[in-house]
Amino acid sequence: MSGATPVLGLSAQRIGAMILRYWYLLISSWPRLLELVYWPVLQVITWGFLQLYIVQNAGFFAQAGGILIGAVILWDILFRGQLGFSISFLEEMWARNMGNLMMSPLKPIEFLIALMLMSLIRLAIGVVPMLVLATYAFDFNLFSMGLPLVAFFCNLIFTGWSLGIFVSGLVLRNGLGAESIVWSVMFGLMPLACVYYPVSVLPQWLQWIAWMLPPTYVFEGMRALLIEHVFRPELMIAAASINLALFAGSFAAFIWLLNSARRNGSLLQAGE
Repeated sequence: MSGATPVLGLSAQRIGAMILRYWYLLISSWPRLLELVYWPVLQVITWGFLQLYIVQNAGFFAQAGGILIGAVILWDILFRGQLGFSISFLEEMWARNMGNLMMSPLKPIEFLIALMLMSLIRLAIGVVPMLVLATYAFDFNLFSMGLPLVAFFCNLIFTGWSLGIFVSGLVLRNGLGAESIVWSVMFGLMPLACVYYPVSVLPQWLQWIAWMLPPTYVFEGMRALLIEHVFRPELMIAAASINLALFAGSFAAFIWLLNSARRNGSLLQAGE
């Protein structure tokens, strides 16, 4: 039985087997599970108390309650989406198993789909405690945003996946010596994504760059929703359009880097 589905000849069995592999790796190590919960909770506590202080001492933020915690949670969705994808990929690199996978019937697109689905699982484990803490400790319910939250989430998770796919391809081609880019790429985008401040704060020449990034539209949309109580669909449409191009480009880059790694023997020599 090949387990192939009619859509693009993909195999649900192979994708499910990869997800099961990463799930067993995750639950077999309590430090892995702790790490998923520890950092999101720490961020909510840190920024939550900061917001309480600001609310008590500034009228503007008192009217826009939750803007900092909202930004922290949405940022964590973006960050964990990329990191959850990349960590599962790095598990194969650390185990020197990538060559075996690429010689198996597993298709690259099936591999990527499994990584994307696994990133959602890892994201849920980390974000759910974060949401509970934000709701009961700091009186901020993310779901009070309503349906716009779906648009925010989808745009952020696709940006995270696109970056995860691209940096995974770089590591695949250049070996674990390029591993640091997995941890640093998102923080490099953070100032330009305008997570905690509006785009208007940036110099004019940086604003053009900021508007090329899908997360910028999401965080601007969040601020419009929380401060002005207005949902701006044009921002989400623009973010989705950029995400579509970014996702297609990252997938094409991954395939190119994978083929380059095969030609150069990098799959079997994935060290430093």
